[in-house]
Amino acid sequence: MKYTSMKHPFTLILLFAVCCLSSSFTLVIDAGHGGRDAGAVGAYSKEKDINLAVALAFGRMVKDSCSDVKIIYTRSTDVFIPLQERANIANRAKADLFISIHTNASPKGGVARGVETYTLGMHRAADNLAVAKRENSVIKFEKDYEQKYEGFDPNSAESYIIFEIMQDTYMKQSVELAKCIQNQYVSHGRPNRGVHQAGFLVLRQVGMPSVLTELGFISTPADEDFLNSDAGRSTMAESIYKGFCRYRNLTSPKNEQQK
Repeated sequence: MKYTSMKHPFTLILLFAVCCLSSSFTLVIDAGHGGRDAGAVGAYSKEKDINLAVALAFGRMVKDSCSDVKIIYTRSTDVFIPLQERANIANRAKADLFISIHTNASPKGGVARGVETYTLGMHRAADNLAVAKRENSVIKFEKDYEQKYEGFDPNSAESYIIFEIMQDTYMKQSVELAKCIQNQYVSHGRPNRGVHQAGFLVLRQVGMPSVLTELGFISTPADEDFLNSDAGRSTMAESIYKGFCRYRNLTSPKNEQQK
């Protein structure tokens, strides 16, 4: 991927500068689905492949510009990783940030476009619950998932009651990160579906600020074509990268002390 195609090289240079802070930082990049779990399926492509391509491109941008950041991928190839293990990878590394990359899909017959980013929390809208149910259904690929996830049923609304009473220690930082990423998507011209909260199991398990971002709708031809193009994947990776750098700048110890 070449960065010369970016519209605002001077702005990107400034982002490189603010991204490369002095203290060490561990970032976990989670490409959703993989292996036998294809995720959402479009007319000619699979979510797992889009997620991985954008995750790796995002990671390369961070590696090239932020020497202080240690990057850990939950997967870097087409393999199946259980949700709990994705969280374990981040927790064992004592990571500072967890970004999970996904691609959305509409119910049959529905047409939707655009990007949205989620933090862990209460699903106040039926659409948010529907997205959480779809992403959490991956646990059915895991053996003995009922025991592993303590009876959690991804298709039962009752199972999500726990998210109504959970206090997320990292909510403020997670929302800030989600806003930073979402703002960058919009600045690149992507239709804005906003920042939301919902009960994602993978976010529930990690002990750090975290978001789950949906790149677009694979079920909508225009979005599917965009996310399967080199330019589209570069745009999405760059948006997440710039959002990550903006978040680090806003939450740096120096800025926190000035508040």
